[in-house]
Amino acid sequence: MRTSGFTLVEILATFVLIAIILPVAMNGISMAAKLAIQAKRRVEAASLAQGILNNQILSGDYEDGDQEGEVPGDNFAYSWRLEVLDWEAEGSMQQLDLSVTWENSGGDENRVALSTLVYTGSEL
Repeated sequence: MRTSGFTLVEILATFVLIAIILPVAMNGISMAAKLAIQAKRRVEAASLAQGILNNQILSGDYEDGDQEGEVPGDNFAYSWRLEVLDWEAEGSMQQLDLSVTWENSGGDENRVALSTLVYTGSEL
């Protein structure tokens, strides 16, 4: 009469399967975590860019021309650059191009850019 249980071959086959699947699963989890950090940084940079652009418009500082600066972050810094261009389609408008850059942990440079138009004509 045979008792129920696992044979040595079945247990070894299970260990081999686990040894094959576990590194792949851990690599997927690691990649997902890195992508989540990149997405968080991109959202922070976009929010920062929007805030800087709004501040430049409300304060009128953009009228001084191109500007740049740096904003410290968690273990790294965001650099920003504002370019002020005359908008060719309309003489009383200026185009503001703001880009925010930062380096990720691998040393790759990332960038978020925002643009808007500002009416520079006389008050109505």
